[in-house]
Amino acid sequence: MLAVARNSWPLLLGMLFLMLGNGLQGTLLGVRGAYEGFSTSAMSLVMSAYFVGFLGGSRLAPEMIRRVGHVRVFAALGSFISAILILYAVAPDPVAWTLMRAAIGFCFSGVYVVAESWLNDTSTNETRGQTLSLYLIVQMIGIVSAQGLLNVADPNGYDLFIISSVLVSVSFAPILLSVSPAPAFHRTKPMTLSQLFRVSPLGFVGAFLLGAVFSALFGMSSIFGAEIGLNVSRISIFVASIYVGGMIWQYPIGWFSDRMDRRILIAGLNLLGAITMLAAVLVHGNFLWLLAVAFVLGGVSNPLYSLYIAYTNDFLEIDDMAAASGGLIFVNGIGAIAGPIILGWMMDRWGPFSFFAYLGSVLGLMAAYAFYRMTQRAAPAVDDLSAYTPVAPNASPIAVEVAQEVAIEMALEEDGNSEDTNEGAK
Repeated sequence: MLAVARNSWPLLLGMLFLMLGNGLQGTLLGVRGAYEGFSTSAMSLVMSAYFVGFLGGSRLAPEMIRRVGHVRVFAALGSFISAILILYAVAPDPVAWTLMRAAIGFCFSGVYVVAESWLNDTSTNETRGQTLSLYLIVQMIGIVSAQGLLNVADPNGYDLFIISSVLVSVSFAPILLSVSPAPAFHRTKPMTLSQLFRVSPLGFVGAFLLGAVFSALFGMSSIFGAEIGLNVSRISIFVASIYVGGMIWQYPIGWFSDRMDRRILIAGLNLLGAITMLAAVLVHGNFLWLLAVAFVLGGVSNPLYSLYIAYTNDFLEIDDMAAASGGLIFVNGIGAIAGPIILGWMMDRWGPFSFFAYLGSVLGLMAAYAFYRMTQRAAPAVDDLSAYTPVAPNASPIAVEVAQEVAIEMALEEDGNSEDTNEGAK
């Protein structure tokens, strides 16, 4: 891991600054929207727009890269991000913010595709898994640290928007000054949605519903905090607790995932999350109780994306794993677009604690569907399970495909070891 860090630290440092800038702007908009008096429904459209743009960017950025190259795409999209982050404060209007959020989602998606392509290009077959793990840690550190930056200035002013813009601008320096010639860009043609559903109904439905959960967390948690009257400091701690839970729970869940029927783990995590959300709706406890709920919520929801990918891989041939990732990303993105809109309508109609009611309902639905799928076919043998490789729900197609490559390499290595064992037994 240290060797990987030494070889990739400029890229990882740049990605850290990118995540700081993106994590800060997402939470900041929720707080600033409350100061501006925007309705919850209006802010839900603003937050949903990011995922519209992000999904569009994940589909169109590869074609842009093929036409003009990595460096030009990276520089152009990065410039737009820096400009938009400042324009948020200049034009505090829900319609303007919605359009800018869609644009910034598109740009961040393209920037992640380029940066992750370079990061993948610096790794080898032996270090790719470690690189992916280190990248995930850097992502989480960036998002969590960004919540602390919310406290360095008044969200009602310009300073935090400028800080976010500067962080993104600075992130380009270590990346562009350190990369080797732009890597060749190859994308696997995705599996059709009907094929993907037939292969793994649970993976397909789970990815869709999880998108609706994650987008609500990423976009609406700061709005919930503002609605219940938390100050800026407590909102930042609340949001950070969600991501800390996701970071800490990721690897223990991965360990269990490779040793048991994944449907039981999927159902159990979702059920735990649903029960915790129900408790949060019924018991409006103190701030420490709220942080505990946030920690469990992040710990339950964040690793589920990797679980659904791994479970889908259990029913695929090695050659089809990369193709399936494109379909999972797409259905996850559609769910992400719908999530904030539905949640915003619920919070306007039934109050801020509908935040937990919504999340509990979706998690409960995923648990119920997982239990149902257990009755429809037998689980794969534990020895035949594909490898669990951690990846964040907001990952670009490149990061997901890298995770699939790691899973494929581990599967091929296990097949080789099995053949050697069988030959030795003979």
